Amino acid sequence: MTLNIGIIGAGRIGKLHVDNLRGISQIQVKSVSDVVIDHLESWAKEKQIEVLTTDYHDILNDPVIDAVFICSPTNTHATIIKEAAAAGKHIFCEKPVSFSVEETEEALEAVKKAGVKLQVGFNRRFDPNFRKVRQIVQDGGIGTPHILRITSRDPEPPGVEYIKSSGGLFMDMTIHDFDMARYVMGSEVTEVYASGAVLVSPEIGEAGDIDTAIVTLKFANGAIGVIDNSRQAVYGYDQRLEIFGEKGAAQADNNRATNVEVSTAEHVSKDKPLYFFLERYNQAYIDEVTEFANAILLNQEVSCTGFDGLQAQVIAKAAKKSLETGAPVLLQETASIAG
Repeated sequence: MTLNIGIIGAGRIGKLHVDNLRGISQIQVKSVSDVVIDHLESWAKEKQIEVLTTDYHDILNDPVIDAVFICSPTNTHATIIKEAAAAGKHIFCEKPVSFSVEETEEALEAVKKAGVKLQVGFNRRFDPNFRKVRQIVQDGGIGTPHILRITSRDPEPPGVEYIKSSGGLFMDMTIHDFDMARYVMGSEVTEVYASGAVLVSPEIGEAGDIDTAIVTLKFANGAIGVIDNSRQAVYGYDQRLEIFGEKGAAQADNNRATNVEVSTAEHVSKDKPLYFFLERYNQAYIDEVTEFANAILLNQEVSCTGFDGLQAQVIAKAAKKSLETGAPVLLQETASIAG
């Protein structure tokens, strides 16, 4: 069986998925849509894409298409999910599903009603290092978890125009860490307390956002967690995780070009962390689309569900409310932070 795929949104991440999907023998990337396609013609020809269109409905209305990848701006995700579900297409959607808890719930209901599969693009779940830490926790290797610590810092901030449409640090950046916290801990977040500051770029503050944050989490299993974020780590893409428990600890360090450490009388040195997220999570991006394809081909459950996307989004909303009020927010307050 060959799966015919349509890509909606041909920006950086859409093009990455095209490349990774083309490496899977049972996948055919048939169609790509974007609001502007003139600059994509030679690229589409090189990638052997049959259909290039400015209207994503051409993809949804094509009976040959089995699944779509939604890589368009976040404010379009929920609408396209609902339309794709109604068209009977399986769906891979980049994070977040939407900026609104209510819209996301509506989209998930449409998916459920249509009986199609939906996978949310939290690629870090597929990183081999983080997966191993999770497995150690699940196997009882560190006993009962007590503390989770996640460090997630970008090498440089995005442009201010992106900041204005991103949904804010918690929805755009920390949402990956919120998903990772649930994934590794194997327990739901029950309370969120966030503090933040503008320490990297005054323009980010002027756009109404923060660029530096600490978020404290409480989990249903009694454990606690802390996430630290920055929009700028001058030494590279800083991605570390540690989980500590009654019998020990497991941690995943940064990926580097090599693991060689040089020690002399003058200094001890090793390579800096990989600088760009596409380098750091190259294998994770490949594995997530491979597992999505296998979920369809073998009729299995997807590895990162719409519910997972919703929960990360709810935590992000709670973090924003906590930042605004200066107080912890219980996740039971979901109804008051929806929208």
